[in-house]
Amino acid sequence: MSDSEETLLEFPCRFPIKAMGRASDDFQTLVVDIVERHAPGVEATAISTRPSNGGKWLAVTVTIEAHSKAQLDAIYAELTAHERVVWAL
Repeated sequence: MSDSEETLLEFPCRFPIKAMGRASDDFQTLVVDIVERHAPGVEATAISTRPSNGGKWLAVTVTIEAHSKAQLDAIYAELTAHERVVWAL
């Protein structure tokens, strides 16, 4: 089955990857490093963060140029496997 049959997305496309974990000085770097292993060349303008109201959690969004469903699957697999990532969307 081809990528186009497995997803409604048309590749390449801009795609936001969001991950949340405990707020720390290096959580954003951790998420960006994981995403960049699969989508090199992420620009600083493509990264945003949002702390929770109490400041305990941090959501990091990295918008990439996605080229395939397999690429997105690999990013999500690595993010969700990391012990510091609570969830990824």
